[in-house]
Amino acid sequence: MSKTNCIIIEDEPLASKMLTRYISQVPYLELKHTFKNALLVGEYLSQNTIHLIFLDIHLPRLKGMTFLRTLTHPPAVIITTAYHQYAVEGYDLNVSDYLVKPFDLERFLTAVSKVKKAQIERQISAFNYEEREHLFITAQKKKVKILFSEIIYIESQKEYVRIVTTRGEHTSKMSTHEIEALLPIRQFIRVHRSFIVSTRRIDSYTAETVEVNGIPIPIGKRYKHITEHL
Repeated sequence: MSKTNCIIIEDEPLASKMLTRYISQVPYLELKHTFKNALLVGEYLSQNTIHLIFLDIHLPRLKGMTFLRTLTHPPAVIITTAYHQYAVEGYDLNVSDYLVKPFDLERFLTAVSKVKKAQIERQISAFNYEEREHLFITAQKKKVKILFSEIIYIESQKEYVRIVTTRGEHTSKMSTHEIEALLPIRQFIRVHRSFIVSTRRIDSYTAETVEVNGIPIPIGKRYKHITEHL
């Protein structure tokens, strides 16, 4: 079973310790980091693949809901708080679940099971794309058809992606994680947190770069192992 990478944003030591203990009892959850406030989390998310955030609402300096609104493409979020009145606001922000402290392990498992179920459904959807030859993206207020066979590479540009094909370029408002989920797994590979390349377009590679259609693309430090699978 694939791991669900998660982080905790919680300023109460006892609550953080409880969450850490609960997470350790779920085989498919992997705790990557714990934060006492949300100020540095945005930068961390841009550099790491995180599938789930356990988010307290009453945080110092930057409140949980305010932080959540700053994320263009947030991962799954489970709110943890002692206050009932924020439940409606939380669901308006499309959170996966809302845990009111103190909550027991059984209630925690119910919440994380929802996230895992949604994750599996996305993976099944991505698998179904293996049978397709194209995808549609929204670009310039219209749906544009892009053939997988024509994609050279995809580059992240903050909250947008630039899709470079043999017939031109397209920019769409989505994250690299979102478009990666729509791509056939056997035809594309992420080589950098900002780049996904077509394996059929790879001409050559070194430990630092991969060349696709004559264009050098950097290989990120976290992705050095990908050359073993080319």
